[in-house]
Amino acid sequence: MFRRPVIGNHLPPSSRHTVRSAHTRPYPPHLSLLADKCTSMRQLQQIHAQMLVSATIHDNFAASRLLSFSALSPDGDPMYASKLLNSVQQPNMFMWNTLIRGLAISPNPREAVLLYIKMRRIGVTPGKHTFPFLLKACSGLRSVESCKQVHSQVVKVGLDLDFHVVNNLIRGYSVSAGLMLARQMFDEFPDRNVNVWTTMVCGYAQNDRAEEALDLFNRMVAQGFEPNGPSMSSVLSACAQSGCLDIGEKIHSYMRERGLGSEVILGTALVNMYAKNGALVMARTCFDDMPQKNIITWNAMISGLAVHGHAKEALDFFHELEKYNVVPNDSTFVGVLSACCHAGILDFGRKIFNSMRNVYGIEPKIQHYGCMVDLLGRGGMVLEAEELINRMPWKADLKILGALLSACGSHGNIEVAERVVNKMLALEHDNHGVYVVLSNMYADAGRWDDVSRMREIMKDGSLKKTPGWSLIGEGEKLARVLFGVTSCRHPPIVFVDETNSLLSLE
Repeated sequence: MFRRPVIGNHLPPSSRHTVRSAHTRPYPPHLSLLADKCTSMRQLQQIHAQMLVSATIHDNFAASRLLSFSALSPDGDPMYASKLLNSVQQPNMFMWNTLIRGLAISPNPREAVLLYIKMRRIGVTPGKHTFPFLLKACSGLRSVESCKQVHSQVVKVGLDLDFHVVNNLIRGYSVSAGLMLARQMFDEFPDRNVNVWTTMVCGYAQNDRAEEALDLFNRMVAQGFEPNGPSMSSVLSACAQSGCLDIGEKIHSYMRERGLGSEVILGTALVNMYAKNGALVMARTCFDDMPQKNIITWNAMISGLAVHGHAKEALDFFHELEKYNVVPNDSTFVGVLSACCHAGILDFGRKIFNSMRNVYGIEPKIQHYGCMVDLLGRGGMVLEAEELINRMPWKADLKILGALLSACGSHGNIEVAERVVNKMLALEHDNHGVYVVLSNMYADAGRWDDVSRMREIMKDGSLKKTPGWSLIGEGEKLARVLFGVTSCRHPPIVFVDETNSLLSLE
């Protein structure tokens, strides 16, 4: 290494001025081009080549700019960024973090974990900004074990009390189906702020744990934390899942007092909450009050109308969506096909299903096949529904097979029903319900020997009859109602929350 004063003292004054100018320049000209005009990997590669020729690439700042674009830009290439990092003799922490971040949001987040392992093996100590990106990768992998390993690394480097890191650990566990571990971290963290509370509420809501989400939100408010946008969005989602319209209305009132609710995320959460609770007039009002909407907003209205028996209005919304040149997604077609199913609109349903691939370039998923099987079955097209199941690129699940079995029962097709029952029993051998349906069909056909055979099978104690349950709002309480339970150990109603801290929202 040369010391700058020595170099300066051995140069003429004009040269010393040139050296100082070079060091005070914010970045080389090539970087200016990169920052201002680079919009593609092809341009970046050209700039990279120029930097190699001019030796600018040996400057970490220059390499970082290249790395940032290739790792994080929507037009970038994380694999190219990996090669860039490998070409740098001594990458700084910013470079490692940038590439881990880029790989974490790439289609293959496992590469981010592998890069972190490589970084540790060569002796680089991670900083507090490394772990949020690494946990993002673990969330993408839906791996609780990966989160545990990262957690142990966090403890080793002494960041287990860092708010930002802990918050991302809670989020990582929640997304990776490790809610118990997320809650344990939440309970043990001493400095919980509104962001940590919100992350835990979001975790419950995203895992369809509406009771816990609402309970925790109530506790947050009771302890004096003012809800922010994400927490209100999450609890509105929980209200949509659990049918707690009263609580949702209180949150809406709280939002109105503060001028909130017209922006896309909160507005969509309100539309979804009202639509799923059947308050379609309020859902439409919130929808109309939003100056900007995204496809999720449209989907919430279409699905809400379809589920509550307003098929024509749901289809009208779909046509209106097309007029506004809003591009539908796969969830849109689930709502439209559900509307067709509820209204028995068979021909249009077929047309919509076929248009997904042919017109919109959307490959139907198992939910779309399920809607079509239900639609065909309700229309008496039992054989066509069975053929559609056989053509599916996946193995049919119990829900789809159950829809076809129900159609067989409605239309008296015992032959198809027997084939469906065999498939369902292969998936769940102790399913009590399929024998009940088949027995009833045999009885309707006067096949009493088969009825007796079914009853003998149903007497087998190994068959299970899973009780149903539902969440209902009772005043200011959230209650779980169990059906089909005769044991005295299970009361018919279990109150989950006896308080309503939302009343204190002002």
